[in-house]
Amino acid sequence: MSDSLQDELNEGGIRSLEGLAKAVGPSVQSTVIAAELGTPERAIAEEDEYAVKVEQLTQFELVWRRFRHHRLALVALVVFGLLVLMAIVAPLITRMGATDFNPAFGDAPPSFADFPNWIMGADTLGHSVWSDVAYGARVSLMIGVISALGASLIGTILGAISGYYSGWIDMVLMRFTDIVLSIPFLPLLITLSTFFIHGNVLFIILVFTLLSWPQPARLVRSYYLSFREQEFTEAAKAAGISDMRIIFRHILPNALSPIIVVTTLNVASFIVLEATVDFLGVGVTFPPTPTWGNILDNAQNELLAGNWWWATFPGLFLLITVLTINFIGDGLRDALDVRLKD
Repeated sequence: MSDSLQDELNEGGIRSLEGLAKAVGPSVQSTVIAAELGTPERAIAEEDEYAVKVEQLTQFELVWRRFRHHRLALVALVVFGLLVLMAIVAPLITRMGATDFNPAFGDAPPSFADFPNWIMGADTLGHSVWSDVAYGARVSLMIGVISALGASLIGTILGAISGYYSGWIDMVLMRFTDIVLSIPFLPLLITLSTFFIHGNVLFIILVFTLLSWPQPARLVRSYYLSFREQEFTEAAKAAGISDMRIIFRHILPNALSPIIVVTTLNVASFIVLEATVDFLGVGVTFPPTPTWGNILDNAQNELLAGNWWWATFPGLFLLITVLTINFIGDGLRDALDVRLKD
């Protein structure tokens, strides 16, 4: 502190330490207050108020921050989580098994009698529609998720190899992809299901997977055609890194965003497709295995008899599931788009 300032203080020009702090500015203010209070830590804290805080976020945190701004997708994620939980704990939330029935309640409308068995009514044989919906969620969701993951896995591997190597490898793989794309899906599934393994869940998953990988393969190939010319790929090649490591460790993380979105949307597509083939009578058979599709197949004649509940509740759950997955896909698409700002 200068002599003139000390003289002014002694003469009463500045009456308090707070007044002195205001006079000399914020950089000295904290020191003056700390001298009065005897707390150097507080002086440091006061000075930190003028520092710029930098928050470093991981890639996952950035994606989650963008995703939660999509309110509809966030609600859809919660609803889909509840549907998955319902499928997992189906034996705990239903008092009847997947094949149990009570003829005394045949065609019973929704009621709270013997809760929760008949809360959604019963079919002609006395199966609880609530039990059918809960157990059917297991098979429908399993077929949708596993088929989508399998198709994306095969498509990613073939598309990555095709796009990275190009040349004759790309030509052979893409012509094979064109052949698979030209196969009529439903006629082939109906034929195979009729003559080979009718009603088998694993067979349905296998057919869905083997006939649906070309779409993600073409998408991944288009990204690899671009990324193989980037500087980080050329640098990895110059460093002597193997092709497989470049394909799956250096380029693949940059192509994960569209793969995740396509996989999510394919889950909804496969759930609807499974319901379609069940409705046509060439999918999973019920009894003994309920799915939302074959429940609707068994209920198509009941609507004319006035038993609306048999088809309404499975159809409603199917609709809600497909909508939630599509909304989640929209949210992921926006969250993974690096061109969008928070």
